[in-house]
Amino acid sequence: MASQAVLKYLQDTNRPYSANDIVQNMHKEYSKSQIQKSLDELVADGSIIEKVYGKQKVYCIKQKETAEDNNDEELTELNAKIASTTNLLTNLKNELTTTEASLKILLSEPTTEDALNEVNLLKNANTRMSEKIELLKKSTNLIPEKEKIAISKAKTANLNEFKKRKRLCMNVINEILENYPKSKKVLLEEIGIDQDGDQILEQILN
Repeated sequence: MASQAVLKYLQDTNRPYSANDIVQNMHKEYSKSQIQKSLDELVADGSIIEKVYGKQKVYCIKQKETAEDNNDEELTELNAKIASTTNLLTNLKNELTTTEASLKILLSEPTTEDALNEVNLLKNANTRMSEKIELLKKSTNLIPEKEKIAISKAKTANLNEFKKRKRLCMNVINEILENYPKSKKVLLEEIGIDQDGDQILEQILN
């Protein structure tokens, strides 16, 4: 039973603890709700006593009154205060760690002045780039649309004429080849026709 385990732990240690301390010190053998329920039951049946310090509750074993020790109650209360203060100190340390981490992040961010300087640098760079673009536009001789159309038409006409003349030439060559004893390649070389040149010219016109 959780109640018996909690009572034995408090008897063995004979020190005041909060519910969280007991959960951790018992290595989470029982859940926090089980520990809290056991503590409430033990307080109700008088096995342990509960001390409240602000929002903090601490629990300790009920000391037996003896003639030899008349200060047990005072000592118990003092230990309870120590436990409460220790728990408060732990919470404050955790808050301090969190605050320091947040401060470190804030300090790593650029200041408002740095951010404004960066914005101004970017604006100046953008202005210089815009000026260069405008200068290039003014210094470049753009071909009028009508002239582009005329050039395109002339190119198409030249290509068609080239293909027509090439076809006529090849017809003549094929007729010669019917009675020519050698290959077509040899014939073309003998009469000085460069087919590679024709292909290059056709690629240019295309």
